[in-house]
Amino acid sequence: MSKANEISRGLIINYKNEPHLVVDFQHVNPGKGSAFVRSKLKALKTGKVVENTFKSDEAVEFVEMERKKVQYLYGTPAEHTFMDMKTYEQFSIGPDVVGEAAKFLKEGVEVTLLVDESGTPITVDFPKKVTLKVTEAPPAVKGDTSGNVTKEIVLENGLKVRAPMFIKEGDLVIINTDTGEYVERST
Repeated sequence: MSKANEISRGLIINYKNEPHLVVDFQHVNPGKGSAFVRSKLKALKTGKVVENTFKSDEAVEFVEMERKKVQYLYGTPAEHTFMDMKTYEQFSIGPDVVGEAAKFLKEGVEVTLLVDESGTPITVDFPKKVTLKVTEAPPAVKGDTSGNVTKEIVLENGLKVRAPMFIKEGDLVIINTDTGEYVERST
């Protein structure tokens, strides 16, 4: 067992008998009282983010998981097929493992797959940003110079997001995978 003061971003801990990824943490050492660690933990099986405070000397169990670089090949409603980037082995996993982030998948995107000791995929860790092509974008309204005007665009994977008026069909845009929002136009 390790101590809570060893917690850092990116580690996986066993919290309430479930593997949780440490998304954010802060070591706090108040003038009075004992030190503690504030943390944001993401449940790997459900994707739910919880906040928890640990006493700095509290016992914490770190979970060892293998991280595999995989490439998305294709998907059906029942499963998503990936290829291991080292062995070129293809395998399929269910939508329950991929979760809500499946909407950011497109052919060829590289993601990290977290695998437990038995080789069972637990979750897919997406990059913070993905680049997608705009397939539908209504034309900008001439004369609208408010600067805060957005429109709904459709991306190559069917995802709909709000973007600035200057975005047009065929543009490449960067989307934040945490929020699902437009970040910027890609070059």
